[in-house]
Amino acid sequence: MTTVEIIFLGVYFSVLCVLAVYGSHRYRMAFLYYRHKFKLPTPKSPLKELPRVTIQLPIFNEMYVVERLVESVCRIDYPRELLEIQVLDDSTDETCGIARACVERHRQKGHDIVYIHRVNREGFKAGALENGLKTARGEYVAVFDADFVPSPDFLLRTVPFFSDAKVGMVQVRWGHLNREFSILTQAQSIFLDGHFIIEHTARNRSGCFFNFNGTAGIWRRDTIADAGGWQHDTLTEDLDLSYRAQLKGWQFVFLPEVISPAEVPVDMNAFKSQQHRWAKGSIQTAKKLLPTILKSHLPLAVKREAFFHLTNNMAYLLMVLLSVLMPISMVVRFQHGLYGTLFLDLPFFVSATASVCFFYVAAQRERGVTGWERVKYLPFLMSLGIGLAINNAKAVAEALLNQQSGFARTPKTGAEGKKVKAVKKTYRGSKTLMPVVELLFAAYFTGALWFAIDARIYTSVPFIVLFQAGFLYVGISSLLQGFAGRMKISDAGAAVNPADEQARRAA
Repeated sequence: MTTVEIIFLGVYFSVLCVLAVYGSHRYRMAFLYYRHKFKLPTPKSPLKELPRVTIQLPIFNEMYVVERLVESVCRIDYPRELLEIQVLDDSTDETCGIARACVERHRQKGHDIVYIHRVNREGFKAGALENGLKTARGEYVAVFDADFVPSPDFLLRTVPFFSDAKVGMVQVRWGHLNREFSILTQAQSIFLDGHFIIEHTARNRSGCFFNFNGTAGIWRRDTIADAGGWQHDTLTEDLDLSYRAQLKGWQFVFLPEVISPAEVPVDMNAFKSQQHRWAKGSIQTAKKLLPTILKSHLPLAVKREAFFHLTNNMAYLLMVLLSVLMPISMVVRFQHGLYGTLFLDLPFFVSATASVCFFYVAAQRERGVTGWERVKYLPFLMSLGIGLAINNAKAVAEALLNQQSGFARTPKTGAEGKKVKAVKKTYRGSKTLMPVVELLFAAYFTGALWFAIDARIYTSVPFIVLFQAGFLYVGISSLLQGFAGRMKISDAGAAVNPADEQARRAA
């Protein structure tokens, strides 16, 4: 074996080792969850009186969901004289007229609701929230994105926790309005369940930092100001503000039993756009705040968890590198009669893949899902995570190289259950050459699969199939949905022309 081949295998196993470390971190999350599962948060004391609350609704080109959002917020059970609602609209399409008319209807019904429209979109969502605070009258500020449908008891179940003067933010768990729409929405829902049920609970109840998720949470207004306000130098303004606030000593509360339903993307390109923003923003936040966190006097456990939390998406870069190296490694070792060393891969692969299985099965178990339903989506979840690697690795690379980009909104369709409205082409995820690259990787692993079967290297076949299927599914889905002129209308759904709907309501 040549020196080059030895170095190659060294790099390959190093990549596997680092990925195994990040994968094994899920075991720690599960351990912390079960250790602190019954440490239920309770308000420190009863509130002497209910405070004034401002609810901010940042929207941008959300014609299909803005009315649903406003109507659900206006149904929240709270004294009207203590509740102010701000519709913060940066839209550039028909949403402006729909939102303005909706606000006016509810104002006439007695709600304290205002419509605020910006034309420059400076700072994107963070800028809209900061702009709204200039005129907000509430001591506490709740935020809901356009695709959310908060429950009527949201404020009555979250506001009491602010009786503790140290509490700066309360976050609730996301639900999923259209979990059953497709296998893609099922997978996204499971991913989010793991994040909220396991990760958020584990971090919060073990005393580590966790983050506001940009929506379905409520802030003490003084906390926002003390932490430096909303800033827009990262794409995850929520994660950034959360860490700055906790560095200032503010405490956060997570309430997994309070659920705020929302829509997950039904379009692959929209999903990838969302994942790109989250991945890039998390690395931007890591670059911005990790040095301060690591130099602080915080406990080691808090620093360690912050490091894994903020840098977790770095694993996607390594996943792409692994995708390139794995088939070559198999060929190199086979040519030199090192077939037996393939078993050295197994501990690394198992530590990474088995942790995924355990983590998401635990999350579904805590949801009350039983039997086969807990595990039937696991192969797809792993393949989808691999298939997203190129998209998310690009986002990580852009963050590391300081490449700036605008805030790409996630298109909403008003989907609920298996219903979806027909949407404009402009409301779909953006088209890029990324699907072509993903399909090239799928072809690469198809060749690797043929070689593994021909050489009878059967131990590698399951892993090769996971990579092949992931890149193939993500690539084909992106191409098909990118070229489609309109979202397919399900049998249960109906197409809605926003202009016709607006005219009907006006009449």
